[in-house]
Amino acid sequence: MKMNASHTVHNIHPCFQLDNFTTLLFPPESTNNQRTIYKYPIDLLSLLLSFVFGTISVVIMCGNLLVIMAVTYFRQLHTPTNYLVLSLAVSDLLIGAVVLPFSTVLFVNPCWDLQRILCNIRATFDIILSISSILNLCFISIDRYYAVCQPLIYRSKITFQIVGIMIFITWAGAVSSGIIITSGGKAHGKAKQRCAFFRNSNLNVIGAFTGLYIPILIMFPIYTKILLVARRQARSIQSTNSGVTASRMERKATCTLAIVVGVFFFCWAPFLISMTCLPFIDYTVSDSIFEAFKWFAWTNSGLNPFIYAFFYSWFRSAFRIILSGQIFFRNVTNAKLF
Repeated sequence: MKMNASHTVHNIHPCFQLDNFTTLLFPPESTNNQRTIYKYPIDLLSLLLSFVFGTISVVIMCGNLLVIMAVTYFRQLHTPTNYLVLSLAVSDLLIGAVVLPFSTVLFVNPCWDLQRILCNIRATFDIILSISSILNLCFISIDRYYAVCQPLIYRSKITFQIVGIMIFITWAGAVSSGIIITSGGKAHGKAKQRCAFFRNSNLNVIGAFTGLYIPILIMFPIYTKILLVARRQARSIQSTNSGVTASRMERKATCTLAIVVGVFFFCWAPFLISMTCLPFIDYTVSDSIFEAFKWFAWTNSGLNPFIYAFFYSWFRSAFRIILSGQIFFRNVTNAKLF
């Protein structure tokens, strides 16, 4: 076969390009109906990364399933705060069960005939679940504000009914936002060559502000206020006061959930910041870097169960009972979790 010297790497279909340093020289085949079929060989590195991605997905699902089972099964964990934690765990579980498997398939075979459909499904679920996680964290910060800063009215303000409304707003807002953003995103320029999450410049900025900047503006002042109040309470509470234990538990819960929020922003910031910049530099950032940022963000969904287990003794007890299988052989719903 004779190759044309003028045929440069820029003229090769994106399916024949692997990053910026390798060109796959497998010409397309044409069938009788003149339909072009692109070959994309799966190398050892792709298989290895697929195994890693699959492992991450399983860890995310198992960890958050433990949280969901613990909160729903043990009566001691039936609190308004934990129901918000439950809603957050559902978001994270679905990221591991839906978004990551789709992303793995797209990574292994980016030139599949159903790539565009799968990409749209993945993008829709990813946006919905990411926004639901963010809104859950915002409502958790409000819950913590009343628990620490307004303890006398906390039980009257944050009731199970109010938490139910918060959860409804979270998921209704996430679903509607996901559908609007996905349907409004049209690929332009080099964005057409990738399975983009936000392929419209305006939606890129809106997505970044919704996912990072606005939540920071909401939660940072709230947790700053909580920290100042908690320190003031720690100085004023007498060690013999019967309310010390409860107050310390609330402060510990607040500290743990603040760590959850901080880890969330740490994991998501690289992706959301790069997503903001991409449209203004014509999507010239390497696909590999962009995808690495996204996978780093998704790993956040698997970290929360470990944070709960490390800081909460009652979650550790609940996990231990579930993993030992005791819930299947006897009724331990009212078990005392330490």
